[in-house]
Amino acid sequence: MRLPLLALLAKGPAHGYELKQALEKLLGAAYPQPNIGQIYVTLGRLEKAGLIEGEDVAQTARPNKRIYRLTPAGREAVAAWFEEPTAEPRVRDEFFMKLALAPDSGAADQIALINKQRRHYLNTMRDLSKLAAAEDRDNRVAQLLIEGAMLHLQADLDWLERCQEELE
Repeated sequence: MRLPLLALLAKGPAHGYELKQALEKLLGAAYPQPNIGQIYVTLGRLEKAGLIEGEDVAQTARPNKRIYRLTPAGREAVAAWFEEPTAEPRVRDEFFMKLALAPDSGAADQIALINKQRRHYLNTMRDLSKLAAAEDRDNRVAQLLIEGAMLHLQADLDWLERCQEELE
């Protein structure tokens, strides 16, 4: 949550609730909605780290709000984040660990595990399809997020098929 918040603040100063709304609007319903408490805790940590500065702004008939802006160090952190490649493909996969350990443990059948996982992926794919249909068509970022998740699921389904072929 740290770096996405910094990236949002690169656009300009904002308070925590505005940052929450910006993330929700940008990413749509497919992405887990940020918790406002988590956002404010993260903003506090970013401020202590010197990546942002906060300023209390008085409001009439409401409590003061705290507006945050990037510091030069925060701008550097955002730039470095965008320059850094994203993590490698996942090699540590919990399902694969279950599949590998099932025969020796005697606690599960590999083909049953594959079938259960396949059902789970297909249900998730169906849910994402419904979400895509309900999502605002103009929100290209949210549509791309859903499409990417569906493509990953399809690759996982193909891989499960390959595992089943090898293990039968």
